[in-house]
Amino acid sequence: MIVTVCQTINYKLMKRVITIFSILLFTLSSIANEGHHANGDTTNIAEEEEFNASEVIMHHISDAHNWHLFDITNKETGEVKPIGIPLPIIVFYKGQLDIFMSSEFHEGHSSVSRQGNKYPTYRGDNEYILYHDKIYVSSNGELNFDEHHHPTNVQPIDISITKNIAAMIFSAILLLVVFITMARMYKGNKIPRGIQGFLEPIVLFVVNDIAKPNIQGDKYKKYVPFLLTVFFFIWFNNMLGIIPILPGGANVTGNIAVTLTLAVFTMLITNFSGNKAYWGHIIAPPVPKWLLFIMVPVELISVISKPFALMIRLFANITAGHIIVLSLISLIFIFKTIFISPLSVGFVLFIDIIELLVAILQAYIFTLLSALYIGMAVQEHH
Repeated sequence: MIVTVCQTINYKLMKRVITIFSILLFTLSSIANEGHHANGDTTNIAEEEEFNASEVIMHHISDAHNWHLFDITNKETGEVKPIGIPLPIIVFYKGQLDIFMSSEFHEGHSSVSRQGNKYPTYRGDNEYILYHDKIYVSSNGELNFDEHHHPTNVQPIDISITKNIAAMIFSAILLLVVFITMARMYKGNKIPRGIQGFLEPIVLFVVNDIAKPNIQGDKYKKYVPFLLTVFFFIWFNNMLGIIPILPGGANVTGNIAVTLTLAVFTMLITNFSGNKAYWGHIIAPPVPKWLLFIMVPVELISVISKPFALMIRLFANITAGHIIVLSLISLIFIFKTIFISPLSVGFVLFIDIIELLVAILQAYIFTLLSALYIGMAVQEHH
């Protein structure tokens, strides 16, 4: 009996180890080839280009107009061809809305126009070109650069479905599926099991240990939906960001535009929920009159500085985690020796375990501070 249990544990452990190393090998091969087309160009390996770690890392953590999967190398020519999922390009320029797929750019090698494409997927009159994952308007299929090698072409209004947006859509669908399933199980009075049994303690933790202690009386019930949504949205996207393969790999919460939006929601809910005591403390703080000209601006600044701190904290912690992992993997290609790989992979595994903790910790901190700010705004004056 004991031997059978040990064999089962060892078998499960081996499966987990094999899975982890498979993901790491996939990531290593992806980064190795990424250095050859970080600018959207395919190159020849025989040219022996110097590995640029910072360029590769920034390419991985930044947003993109396609979802990169893997690379295929031609053994004869050494040409590296990136394989990915094209995403919709939606741009607005001079009163004209143009929609086409990112594959029309052919990894940045060709511009997109009605005349320049054999089978165009849009019917606009403008010509666009992709450079460093940014879209520019071009009249001759080329870019103009200044003395610092920055494009001077006009950029259209870009509302495309990028990698981060696609990842958020996927996480939103995942959240809906998970919690609608849980709601149906509760409606049927079924015993908690599976995903319901796993998430129920976390839901109760958010309600009982975050919302109730920080929001006075029964007022917390009004804000529980927002707090639960923020917590699980951040946590799910953090977890998906750790997975280097589809549907993970997108740096959603490491995008400052996403954290800004979440912080703005907290700021709006806090200020629109504020009672007379809250606004009275800001506009007329209980200090001597000669200090009012100092304290009133400070209190008004705090209205913005609190959500600003939420935005920066989440963005910085998640981005730093991705950079550390990619930097450790890059050591193998910087030193160009296999002997550094055990140390590099070992540290990556250690950081990944810490990232699992950071993923839920950052969701907890953001939700806790949001509940605290809301609670301060709705608290009755004693």
